[in-house]
Amino acid sequence: MIYRTLGKDNLKVSQLGFGCMRLPIINKDTKKIDVEKTRELLKYAINNGVNYIDTAYPYHGGKSEEVVGKILNDENLRNKVYFTSKLSLWMIEDKKGQEIFLNNQLKRANQKFFDFYLVHALNNKSWQTAKKFDTLNFLDEAKKNGKIKYTGFSFHDESIELFKEIVDSYNWDLVQIQYNYLDTNYQAGEEGLKYCEKKGIDCVIMEPLKGGQLANELPSKAQNIFKQYNSTNSYASWALRWLFNQKNIKVVLSGMGELDQVIDNIKSASIYNENCLNDVEETLINQTVAIIKNRKRIPCTNCKYCLPCPQGVLIPKNFSFYNKYYSSNSEKNKTDVKNLYSTLLKSEEKASSCIKCGLCEKHCPQNLNIIDLLKDVKKTLE
Repeated sequence: MIYRTLGKDNLKVSQLGFGCMRLPIINKDTKKIDVEKTRELLKYAINNGVNYIDTAYPYHGGKSEEVVGKILNDENLRNKVYFTSKLSLWMIEDKKGQEIFLNNQLKRANQKFFDFYLVHALNNKSWQTAKKFDTLNFLDEAKKNGKIKYTGFSFHDESIELFKEIVDSYNWDLVQIQYNYLDTNYQAGEEGLKYCEKKGIDCVIMEPLKGGQLANELPSKAQNIFKQYNSTNSYASWALRWLFNQKNIKVVLSGMGELDQVIDNIKSASIYNENCLNDVEETLINQTVAIIKNRKRIPCTNCKYCLPCPQGVLIPKNFSFYNKYYSSNSEKNKTDVKNLYSTLLKSEEKASSCIKCGLCEKHCPQNLNIIDLLKDVKKTLE
């Protein structure tokens, strides 16, 4: 495992972090984490050098913190890792609720403290809430009381000016942004990354594989580009390598739900470091980006923040079928996608069950116009 220094205390962190938003589940129920499979994955990852573990209150319907904390304690792994969680302001009603929220998180995870504590998914609305709740002072108090050691924020807004305002507002230890070779100009993007470097603030990366799309859903033409150059490297490895190549990226979070994913990602994180891409390889990635952007319609990352839908619509699944339809290479493949959509989804899970309540759009970190997009899915696939 290759390690980098993070924060003002130059902490030694693995450049691959374990994101606990997509853990193994039972019967396709995201609230039912398969504890023993998760234990296997975390043990393997930590025993092979991963020491940055990231979770949050809402992940897996509120179960991620509890399960991950228990495993770390049970297996005597807690002192080997930096354990990160987040302050989800949209779940809090007033200023006092912040302390109650943090105390509840620590209790659920059975921890005395979190190493890193991030203000979760900041956008313009939640930033105004943070100001109203005096959240920055709350973070200082939590540090004084020993409940958290280091602070940061994750960002989900289109405004680079808002991002810079938040960066400049506090003495952050880290900033977490969505960034991958397809989304260089999305949300904080490359400009935000460079701004943090200028300010001396380290960055942690989320969605490096865009919800697995850069690993499992590449168009065949893009797959062939990578295969012809190097048939042994996985598609995920290319995406991680592109990030490891960059200096101010300290940790790349991967939401790993299978052991082979953990093994493959650790392999990449043990080989590739800064300046690991040559000009030819960068050109291949740029060609891949052009192919994907020509095919992909909806930039959903399958984070599932939009769920549960009150009507039962499986929003990310609908978008996945829609994207597969438009990335198909033939009319036969498109027909196959429509048939799978028809047979695999129940009636209430399909786009046509949307009643335009708008709850999903309030929680979407990508700020997608979900209601309108579901109309497109219905028109195309139903």
